[in-house]
Amino acid sequence: MHILMAQINTHVGDFVGNTNQVIQIANQASLSQESPVVVFPELTLSGYPPEDLLLRPALCKRVNDSIDRLCRELPSNAWVIVGYPIRRGDILYNCAGVFHEGELKVEYHKNELPNYQVFDEKRYFAAGSRPCVFDIQGTKVGLSICEDIWVPGPSAAAASAGAELLINLNASPFHRGKQQERMDLVAKRCCDNQVAVVYVNQVGGQDELVFDGGSFAMGSNGSLAAQSARFESAADWCEFPGGEAGRGFRQSALAEPLDELAAIWQALVLGMRDYVNKNGFPSVVLGLSGGVDSALTLAVAVDALGAERVEAVMMPFRYTSDISIADAAEQSATLGVRHSVISIEPIYESFLAALSDEFAGLSADTTEENLQARCRGVLLMSISNKKRSLVLTTGNKSELAVGYSTLYGDMAGGFDVLKDVPKTLVYELCRYRNSLGPCIPDRVIERPPSAELAPDQKDEDRLPPYDVLDRILELYVEQDFSAEAIIAEGIAREDVERAVRLVDINEYKRRQAPIGVRITQRGFGRDRRYPITSAWRIGD
Repeated sequence: MHILMAQINTHVGDFVGNTNQVIQIANQASLSQESPVVVFPELTLSGYPPEDLLLRPALCKRVNDSIDRLCRELPSNAWVIVGYPIRRGDILYNCAGVFHEGELKVEYHKNELPNYQVFDEKRYFAAGSRPCVFDIQGTKVGLSICEDIWVPGPSAAAASAGAELLINLNASPFHRGKQQERMDLVAKRCCDNQVAVVYVNQVGGQDELVFDGGSFAMGSNGSLAAQSARFESAADWCEFPGGEAGRGFRQSALAEPLDELAAIWQALVLGMRDYVNKNGFPSVVLGLSGGVDSALTLAVAVDALGAERVEAVMMPFRYTSDISIADAAEQSATLGVRHSVISIEPIYESFLAALSDEFAGLSADTTEENLQARCRGVLLMSISNKKRSLVLTTGNKSELAVGYSTLYGDMAGGFDVLKDVPKTLVYELCRYRNSLGPCIPDRVIERPPSAELAPDQKDEDRLPPYDVLDRILELYVEQDFSAEAIIAEGIAREDVERAVRLVDINEYKRRQAPIGVRITQRGFGRDRRYPITSAWRIGD
């Protein structure tokens, strides 16, 4: 049995385009093999996750039109396995369908519906209750979909029903360390049930989620026989002999593994590229301050889109250092992007003049600092309106967590690629990107971080050191430790109580922040949904 792992990048809601991909790939496969098995990801026809599009009245017609096309246009010699949502009677299921000889031969309804972290499938789907095992060329094949393989029951049920080979359709999003989790888990299912597994994952960015592909085939002893590249579309063959020998695959090509920093980098690049391209933006623009966050954002943008689609704007003020201006210009020249300089000094003075009566008798405070950021936000949004260019904000996860950002200022924009990247990881990624080629001036990485909104300002004047802060945030935000539990880890009480208080009181800011790529097990957004108005005690 020759099996093609069709790891594709779908576009949510584009039933015609997604169906075209299925037909094109299946037709190509049928020319390569006499009776190929072609496997596509979960919910291929609709794209994943379709969210409340699943509730639209027109959904059923679009799905059925796509299924009719598949029956008419797929090659009759191929076995094509595709994911889609389908309503049977009054019930909506997450399905895998098997198409052969112009018919929908088999349909499986996903048994396990995830309802945690970024998943909320129980909002939409009903769960199936039975395994699905059918015959292809004398081999008993079982179907499962994504979450089905993360719990023991569905795989065991398929094996008990006679499955020798389990085909698992996935839309499994990336986070740090996820690929190894998948492979360890699937290896356990293989060994526990003495069944081989083909695991096909989708690839591409969808809002804050990134799907990293990495499809693979494993024998019943958990041995890896084939693996696709991550973060790119692929169509890779694996060969399953069948019969008693068919508990394993013939060895096929294995993609080069990625270390953690390389995987994160590719996730950020892919997430930005697909967000910009799928939403039809011709270009992006960002404020390049000479600091490390905007430098990293610019590097991701150039790798994702090409220098010709990126504009960097330096917007200096009286507190902006000469080296910040020089470093921003140097990086722009190194990467070949359009670079402009627009001083915010006259805009700021005009605002202050207009507000003079309102501010009379009041001393200067953070209001004047925030006003600088808002002047910059106005400029960038005006450029965006005029040129249809998407504004990239540059805030990292550490800043977003504690509210070290300005609403309608540096938070003004459409996409924040660093939204889930802690500050300490920002530095690691800068050094990683520089290892690939000249990009970010060394001085940008080595200087103490500063918003440069006041004389001699440093981030650590108002925040704990970033290595301490990021450890607190990892425990509090990602692992749900209480303040007392974090203190018990050996972190100073003053730093812990200050940080968790800032996290709790800044939920209102995060609700108004642009979306960004999710790379951790719990990002701000789909993962973490806390009330803004709450009497919950700080730090619990």
